[in-house]
Amino acid sequence: MATPETARWISAFLEAQAAELDAARNTLLAYGRDLKDFGDWLDRTSKGFAGATRADVEAYLVACEAGGLARATRARRLSAIRQLYRFAYEEGWRSDNPAIQITGPGRAKRLPKVLSVEEVDRLLAASRQSGRGAFERLRNICLMELLYATGMRVSELVGLPAAAARGDPRMLMVKGKGGKERMVPLSTPARAALAAWLAARDAAEEAARAEARIPPARHLFPARGREGHMTRQAFHGLLKDLAAAAGIAPARVTPHVLRHAFATHLLAGGADLRVIQTLLGHADVSTTEIYTHVLDERLRDLVLDHHPLAREGG
Repeated sequence: MATPETARWISAFLEAQAAELDAARNTLLAYGRDLKDFGDWLDRTSKGFAGATRADVEAYLVACEAGGLARATRARRLSAIRQLYRFAYEEGWRSDNPAIQITGPGRAKRLPKVLSVEEVDRLLAASRQSGRGAFERLRNICLMELLYATGMRVSELVGLPAAAARGDPRMLMVKGKGGKERMVPLSTPARAALAAWLAARDAAEEAARAEARIPPARHLFPARGREGHMTRQAFHGLLKDLAAAAGIAPARVTPHVLRHAFATHLLAGGADLRVIQTLLGHADVSTTEIYTHVLDERLRDLVLDHHPLAREGG
């Protein structure tokens, strides 16, 4: 169990992350779990956050590795520790950051899983046949068309306000990580799906209000839960059902896989990497560059077959 001092450090750090950086709830929970584990380990040495040295942080990471923690998990914990001590330095609780010069294990680079264009087409076709009646089908079509047309994160998609869809927009304003906003363009099918769903949604809401059953909903995809909109878990389940209906292994299909498909298909079509970075809301282009490694032999063959200098005798 964390000591009062350890609990105070973690609580203050998380409050600052939430207030100053608008960190997502899941991010805060992850920080809290990682820092509590480190704090408990330090408390057993009677040092606590205030007395920990670089050697202590390194010993903790060694203990994590010995305990079988994955490299990505150890890298995430080191990142949380660095940020905690950066916060402590700014608050005047420490005169140094004992974790700042520790390299850490790094993350194993794994190429994103991607669906082919044909497989995405099958998913979109399945959405047009899914749902309990026309109302759900219009919603499902809109969800899928928007996700593939924009590459939004699932949290950004389900949390869209209805106001963003008014007036037949050609672009949507999306609020991403850290409260950063970006504009994403809509394809013609996505605009049509959005207009059809909004009309059906508004009509259903008006009918419900006439019976005094519900107040006006703020979100584009409203639901009765605490958040007021469709949950990520609900969309994840819907996507699995659509994958099965499309004849694709459900384990291969997640909201993030569709985000990867959006980026990879754009890159394969000749889009500029910086443009894709902006559309995805990546802070650093190096995050986006991983998609350059996803393009398969067909694209390399395309260059060899069609580039003038690659031809025999060219």
